[in-house]
Amino acid sequence: MNANELRELSIGEIEAKLADAREELMKFRFQQVTGQLTDTSQMRVMRRDIARMSTIINELKAEAELEGEA
Repeated sequence: MNANELRELSIGEIEAKLADAREELMKFRFQQVTGQLTDTSQMRVMRRDIARMSTIINELKAEAELEGEA
């Protein structure tokens, strides 16, 4: 999911997707340890998606704070 698609969602929806992504990353880690994960690039993609979602959540919260102060 790219950043533009995420920015169209609400903070609650992004946080739900973030929780799902973190859970999926945990599953990838278990698969890697047990030797079941064949495509290790999935972990890298998932980490970047998590970082992207976290960044957008922080941006939206900071924007909401600025609007509240004005």
